[in-house]
Amino acid sequence: MTPPEKTRIAEIRALRIVQVKDYPLFVFMLRAEQVLEFADISRVSRDEAGKLIGYQRPQVRKHIQEIVQYLDSDLPIFPNPIIMALSSRVRFRCTRGGNRHADDGVSDTGRLTIPLSEDGRPRPAWIVDGQQRALALAQARRRDFPVPIIAFIADTVDLQRDQFVRINNTKPLPRGLVTELLPAVDSPLPPRLAIRKAPSQLCDILNSDRNSPFYGLVKRASTASFKNASAVVTDTGIVDMIQESLTSPSGALYPYRDIGRGETDFDGIIQALFVYWTAVRETFPDAWGKSPEKSRLMHGAGIRAMGRLMDRILGVVDPVRKDAPETVRKHLEMVAPYCRWTSGVWEEIGHRWNEIENVGKHVHELSNYLIRVYQIARRGLV
Repeated sequence: MTPPEKTRIAEIRALRIVQVKDYPLFVFMLRAEQVLEFADISRVSRDEAGKLIGYQRPQVRKHIQEIVQYLDSDLPIFPNPIIMALSSRVRFRCTRGGNRHADDGVSDTGRLTIPLSEDGRPRPAWIVDGQQRALALAQARRRDFPVPIIAFIADTVDLQRDQFVRINNTKPLPRGLVTELLPAVDSPLPPRLAIRKAPSQLCDILNSDRNSPFYGLVKRASTASFKNASAVVTDTGIVDMIQESLTSPSGALYPYRDIGRGETDFDGIIQALFVYWTAVRETFPDAWGKSPEKSRLMHGAGIRAMGRLMDRILGVVDPVRKDAPETVRKHLEMVAPYCRWTSGVWEEIGHRWNEIENVGKHVHELSNYLIRVYQIARRGLV
């Protein structure tokens, strides 16, 4: 029989600030060597069922080394606090005479009692903001360097993830990481982020549904650390393609939104995306599923340009019709002879196939060319 795990207790002087009744903030100090003893880093990944877990960006070695060099310099100043989510096992006790301060009525001083297992796991806190700084502090020469900490009680990853996205909203987080985390945030988001939530959810379905032409092809932040040769398309390219079609009045996916009721027909959107992009895969089998270096169809520019062509084709082809897959393929065959996804030079544009980049000018040129060729071909058939 396994003996019960021993628990040791740490007591830390802290200031408690009540902004929201159920989630007070605690301000205290830790030594550099204590930060990763108290807190884990919850890195974003997915479980075996494909469910998103964690929320932190991958470790950035160069950035960490720069912080270490600064901490080891003669006069380091470390004013930015590390933000942690504390386990509900933590207890706060006011010190004698440490009741709410008369000057503000919302803060008091006391001691945090933090239970630690004998081997330091499970740790009683998770780093919500300051991952790189925490890793740098663990490598710095000065082990007793004082570090400001701001913490709140949150056992659930959902609340931690919500705070992580909001705290890092104005910082240069990797765009793919924010994009992937958005569907897992349930509370109201700023408009700039909210508008990308539905496209990111749809991107998840495209990548995880076995009936999807994009099944297993999408690169996301949670899978960046795994070698997956089949994942060749960036999620940001797909999200941009879906978002543009959803938000533009001329987009093929725009009619699936009921703006008045704030509702979206996700089933209809998924069917439309499956029908169109399956037809793309079947029309260009030699260019599908390859890395962007070998096929510009799988490149962000190719995805976005073909997305704009989707708006035109699905504007005249109803994706719910039984003959929709065959009809869409016939429409794509009108432009197929003019496409240079893996070799050659794009006529009129003047770019070699591998010179097309995911920049506004190239996306605009490629989109206009494909649509122009399509419109000319259609007029010839009418």
